[in-house]
Amino acid sequence: MTRRKIQIKKIENTTARQVTFSKRRRGLFKKALELSTLCDAELALIVFSSTGKLFDYASSSVLQVIERQNLELKNLGKMDQLALDLQLENSSYTSLSNEIVEKTRELRQMKGEELQGLNIEELEKLEQLLQEGLSRVLNAKDKRFVEEISALERKVTQLMEDNRRIKQMGNLFNIKTHVIEHGRSSESITNICSSADPPQHHDNDDDTSLKLGLPFSN
Repeated sequence: MTRRKIQIKKIENTTARQVTFSKRRRGLFKKALELSTLCDAELALIVFSSTGKLFDYASSSVLQVIERQNLELKNLGKMDQLALDLQLENSSYTSLSNEIVEKTRELRQMKGEELQGLNIEELEKLEQLLQEGLSRVLNAKDKRFVEEISALERKVTQLMEDNRRIKQMGNLFNIKTHVIEHGRSSESITNICSSADPPQHHDNDDDTSLKLGLPFSN
């Protein structure tokens, strides 16, 4: 006699449903025990009946298995974030690489290289860019010339002012030297004259002695 295949759908009979629930629950927990024992697996089963009653089985602890699951989910989220970040970095790297290639090509074209594949419109655009660049270069050069000329003019003005002050100091030094030398010469002449003339009072005494017929005494 073949075993009749049970159709998988909700059992409407309440008693039959409770009996089937008890049998299937015990069989499920038995399979969980065999899986845990044979394969050294850590697992937990939580079952609520239609009446709200809780049934559970765990190889170690239900809370421990749930905490491990949360940790794995957290690590999985980190891995997903790292994968997303890596994907964004790769995308950014690819974009930057393409931009570098494009800018390098534009630079070569502005130097007059790799112009074979350009059409008339692109060549005109490149010509306009070169003209604008040349205009900016000329403006920058003129500005630098003006700045250097102004700096030289300020330097010349400063040198002229320094030269004027040096001349004034030299003239003042010459005047002081002349005054000092002139003063020393006058003093020397006065000293020489004073030492050459004898004292007048000695001559008067000698003349008086001679006139009176008195003997001359030194």
